[in-house]
Amino acid sequence: MARLATLLLDIAGTTCALPRAEIREILPLPRLHAPPTAGGPLAGFLNLAGEPVPVIDLAALFELRPAGGGDRASLDDPYRHVLLARQGGIAFLVDRALDLVQVESESLRPVESARSLNGCVVGEFARGDRLVHLLSLDRILTLEERSRLNALTRQATARLARFEPDGARAL
Repeated sequence: MARLATLLLDIAGTTCALPRAEIREILPLPRLHAPPTAGGPLAGFLNLAGEPVPVIDLAALFELRPAGGGDRASLDDPYRHVLLARQGGIAFLVDRALDLVQVESESLRPVESARSLNGCVVGEFARGDRLVHLLSLDRILTLEERSRLNALTRQATARLARFEPDGARAL
């Protein structure tokens, strides 16, 4: 009997899940740099060892809450988490990483890609009396969104580079 390790997430009151294998690290919400050119679901950039990593607010992206969290206090919520993707320099902001659970493969139902934006919901499973959507990090952003995010990341990298006196990067 095969099992899939999944991380349960709270995204603006909606429980979703991600395969554990797609996540490199879970961090408490750090202070993010939000350049004036950033907007929409881009919560800001995380400085990870001198490299800017864009952080996408999943609640804003999925239009479950206004961009920016609705108010400044929500960005200072100590229980919010940032999930670093295993592949690529991107991170995702969620309200909480709830639990790591094993899902039996026979209880996981596939979802047609046309039923969600960019096919980001790849499956669903029952947990208690709720249906939990299994997301794919590779499908959360469209190609156009990734292109724009890459351009903003290059701008943030160039900005940091201007402050490097001898190649050592720091914020």
